[in-house]
Amino acid sequence: MNAIEIRNLTKSFGEKQAVCGLNMTVPMGAIYGFIGENGSGKSTTEKMICGLIHPSSGEIKLYGRDYTDNDVRSRVGVLIEAPGCFPNQSVWNNLILQATNLGIKDAKKEVIKALKMVRMEGAASNKYKNCSLGMKQRIGIAMALLGEPALLILDEPINGLDADGMRIMREVLTDITKNYGCTVVISSHILGELEKIATHYGIIRHGRMIREMSATELENSCPTYVALKARDMSRAKALLNLKYSRVIEADGYLRVYDAGSSEEIVTYLYENNILVSEIMTDKISLEEYYIDLMNEKGGDR
Repeated sequence: MNAIEIRNLTKSFGEKQAVCGLNMTVPMGAIYGFIGENGSGKSTTEKMICGLIHPSSGEIKLYGRDYTDNDVRSRVGVLIEAPGCFPNQSVWNNLILQATNLGIKDAKKEVIKALKMVRMEGAASNKYKNCSLGMKQRIGIAMALLGEPALLILDEPINGLDADGMRIMREVLTDITKNYGCTVVISSHILGELEKIATHYGIIRHGRMIREMSATELENSCPTYVALKARDMSRAKALLNLKYSRVIEADGYLRVYDAGSSEEIVTYLYENNILVSEIMTDKISLEEYYIDLMNEKGGDR
């Protein structure tokens, strides 16, 4: 059974169609990276999954049941935009208020557990307004975790965080899925961070899903290349183009995508009186894969 199954989902606002026949599958236990440019339909889709807005047409199933089912709705935690907290109240009081609103019987126990899950035990007495952006994002996740949801929907939770804040957020999200069995759908523009934790990806453009894949499938789709610098870059590129089918210049390096080895390239250029000053092997990143896919699909509507 999948955590989320969406079929032919559409959403229109007047004459504007924000989501157009979207299909989406999120396996149980996944960290699902939901990727797309601004205005692609990510937030609209997430709001429909959470029941915050209603679809124009199509089907949303959560754990095999319609998304409007009350039992399945109670299993969904949400952080879209900013957490609704009282700025002059403490972190603890804000979470207790949320737990009370949700009708949680042992509110104190649940709040302690949620704070531990997001590494915020030591900040419970802090006023919300005095918390850093990273802390506020984790408070929002703690609120979404109250009631032990099976599915967590997060909209841009790592945007604006510093390096340490991103590291903590990665640890929190990985821990939630591994140790608490939660499925996470997370949208973000920071693809380098998303690549470190996501197990599955969905790439959306103009309201349509254009690619879904697992992290393993992404890995297999991202070719390895040899990157090098030479004293005469123009001549080196011309020579490499004679021998290899794909040579491009990027970030001050020449990238060769179909070389047998870096030694092969060094030997070939040396035999043609060109010295290599720097060489390494690297792999296409999620961000580069995404940009290439967007360029490929640029004309699709």
